[in-house]
Amino acid sequence: MSLFSQRPFSERTATWLAQSGLHPLLARLYAARGLQSPEELSLDLKQLISPVELKNCINTAGLLADILEKKEPMLIVADYDCDGATACAVGLRGLRMLGGLDTPIQFLVPNRFTMGYGLTPEVVELAAQQNPKPKYLITVDNGIASEAGVDRARQLGMEVIVTDHHLPGDHLPKALAIVNPNQPGCSFPSKALAGVGVMFYLLVALRAELRKRGKFTNETQPKVENLLDLVALGTVADVAQLDRNNRVLVSNGLKRIRAGISQPGIQALFQAATRDPRKANTFDLGFAIGPRLNAAGRLADMTLGIRLLLTDDADEAMRLAHELDRINRERRVIESGMQETALSHLAEDQLSGTMSERNSICLWNQEWHQGVVGIVASRLKERFNRPAIVFAPADGNTGEELRGSGRSLTGFHLRDALDLVSKREPGLILKFGGHAMAAGLTIRKDDFEKFDTCFQQVASELLTDELLERRHAHDGGLDPSEFTPEIGDLLAEEIWGQGFPQPVFFGEFEISQQSLMKEKHLRLMVKPLGAGASSKPLTAVWFNRTQSLPAKARLAYRLVTDRYQGQARVQLMIEAHDEAANT
Repeated sequence: MSLFSQRPFSERTATWLAQSGLHPLLARLYAARGLQSPEELSLDLKQLISPVELKNCINTAGLLADILEKKEPMLIVADYDCDGATACAVGLRGLRMLGGLDTPIQFLVPNRFTMGYGLTPEVVELAAQQNPKPKYLITVDNGIASEAGVDRARQLGMEVIVTDHHLPGDHLPKALAIVNPNQPGCSFPSKALAGVGVMFYLLVALRAELRKRGKFTNETQPKVENLLDLVALGTVADVAQLDRNNRVLVSNGLKRIRAGISQPGIQALFQAATRDPRKANTFDLGFAIGPRLNAAGRLADMTLGIRLLLTDDADEAMRLAHELDRINRERRVIESGMQETALSHLAEDQLSGTMSERNSICLWNQEWHQGVVGIVASRLKERFNRPAIVFAPADGNTGEELRGSGRSLTGFHLRDALDLVSKREPGLILKFGGHAMAAGLTIRKDDFEKFDTCFQQVASELLTDELLERRHAHDGGLDPSEFTPEIGDLLAEEIWGQGFPQPVFFGEFEISQQSLMKEKHLRLMVKPLGAGASSKPLTAVWFNRTQSLPAKARLAYRLVTDRYQGQARVQLMIEAHDEAANT
């Protein structure tokens, strides 16, 4: 059974926000998300926290300024997801912008299937073979746990500058410099910066350092703000917490996309996804643009995605975007098959009664694709409301290792849980890393059952009945007069995401029609109770649900504006049904 609760908010704060000129509905929603005063509404770039507060950022900017002046060769080592790709593009574009087009800088992104994650010694060996051999390696969205890689780089005559946002291990790598808001001793107020945000901050500090050295004036300095469309994409796609600082970054990036002045690669991705960039929002970045870029790292090579973000040629951008779109369609087919197999396996557990006794899900299959395990884990976590880890063979069907990706529930810190398993059973997990909500790991194939048992034990100890209860936070009801395309557009323009959730409303509806779309999505015609006889029924859709609803139902929903053949109409996207109200 699910529990539904309205997000609390201060009526006084909502009134104060509305009196400042904010729409009353937005005032209520913002008050429920912790805003306290009208001053907090501003998402102007001037509101960004200063780079001075980011540990080592100013000193590292000085190092980079020296490197640029000497024209010493650099190599950016990227991660293979959307955050890593955008961080790489921001770093390359930004350093060339500040150092000149002749800046000797290249990039390298590890193949996730052959080299694993981060600055491994194998990646360092490959970096040393580049021509010219780099003197400095700059990691983006990785490196904080790469002790061995950094040591190998120094042995080969290369220094490493780490820019990352992941949580550190017990020891920091012996890098030349580390910029990471989550490293020990960093008092930067926003721990939620994505990897691309860290790189952007370093560029802002570098520009200030070069300005101080007389290379630019305020009037002639390059506009690193032109890279904010990339920062917005990487931040949203990495599901970073949208605190005020990140909302400033995302808001200004979206402004550039809507104004038609984003990178050609991002414009091409919008076109390939058949989305209108003039109405770009965080939903587009997270669910349409980000997955297409991520697809390269999941099934092929993220070099393709980074090339797209680096090109200034519109035709090349379109060609690469369509290739990514094709790879993403392939990813969906693979994911669908893996999910079907996983659900079939879990259905057997449900029939035998073992599923109800478990607080976690661990699965693997010889035929599964390691590039898609994270997505499948996310789907299983959502469906069963349990932490889920899905594994696939690390080296094809002949390998002895499994690589897994996990997704967690709020309140169950996945990386810490894996750390506990590792401490209780040394050697069981070969390597791991990640966040509270997502983590990756490698184990031996023969140790799967043992890992499953150990992880289940940790989950049973740390997960309470309250955490395992499916909870739906909502924003109360809407007045019948608010079911309009204008309200849908108003909501779509705002910056919603992790930690600043998209509004979900709750109310009782009369359901007049129900049918299935593509045999797997429920389509409804509904009318809010109390709307009056003259009000027209609204279209509602519940994706991935086939079970019909009663004639009257209390529903949690999102309100969106659907446009078809020039006509705008309201559509409800159903999130959940309060079944207790119908028992």
